Amino acid sequence: MPTKDATANPMLLLDNQLCFALYSASLAMTKVYKPLLEELGLTYPQYLAMLVLWERDGLMVSELGERLCLDSGTLTPLLKRLEAAGLISRVRDVNDERRVHIRLTAAGRKLKVPAGRIPGCIAEASQCSIPELVALTQQIQQLRGRLTA
Repeated sequence: MPTKDATANPMLLLDNQLCFALYSASLAMTKVYKPLLEELGLTYPQYLAMLVLWERDGLMVSELGERLCLDSGTLTPLLKRLEAAGLISRVRDVNDERRVHIRLTAAGRKLKVPAGRIPGCIAEASQCSIPELVALTQQIQQLRGRLTA
């Protein structure tokens, strides 16, 4: 039960915090994804990387990092694990060895088919319609844009 002091400023109540709503929703979403991704042999960050590569194969590591908002210290171990799993290959640019391109292997491309069922599972788990999910995604993207501008 909130103390008298806490009720004096309702904006200081945990359940009124946007940051906590986003954080706890993210935890719940990741929990829903976990068993679905285990079937594919992927972690959640690996799945996000694969989504980007399914959109555009051959990205440079730096481009993938920008797209996922990850630094190289986080991205490099993730890519090493995907490479060890045989899903990607990393190829140095012949003109500039500092640049590394990421290419899907045949197994990485093939994994897209079973991954195709995941969005439907998420929609079902969320009990939201597709238009609701699209609208919510757009609102969160707009918020992220405002916070990073």
